[in-house]
Amino acid sequence: MVNTFLSVLCFPPMENQAILATAQAFFDACETGQGWTVCQAYCTPDATFSAQSEPLLDITTLAGYTDWMKGSSAVFSEASYDVKAFALDAARQTVVAYAVYRATHTGEGGPVPPTGLSLNTDYVYAMQFSGDKITHMTKIWNAGLALKSIGWA
Repeated sequence: MVNTFLSVLCFPPMENQAILATAQAFFDACETGQGWTVCQAYCTPDATFSAQSEPLLDITTLAGYTDWMKGSSAVFSEASYDVKAFALDAARQTVVAYAVYRATHTGEGGPVPPTGLSLNTDYVYAMQFSGDKITHMTKIWNAGLALKSIGWA
């Protein structure tokens, strides 16, 4: 048992490396606002999405979420992310990414005119895989605090 555990942590099999590479490429494409046109290469066509965050409650597909992120890039300037952790649970074929998103509300498109306020918000993606494609992603994010920090709530 210990040897199996250590091999996954230290020397993952090729398929685990492929899953991590896919997750990283998807994460970067999504977070830089490239939308479903680019992100779909890393997902099954019917990949689903869920979040218990008010702005995302009606989004049920990963296509919808990645396009939502693309749209948000027009509202927020100087958007960036800082990955704090990126890990694979090989037994469950799930990659978990923890990051901090930073942006300033400078563009039109929010519920109020641009405020010039910045946000600094923690979030987690749990990406479930089948083979080397993402089939479902859950976003864990405290939208209420994030939106309050930019004057939207």
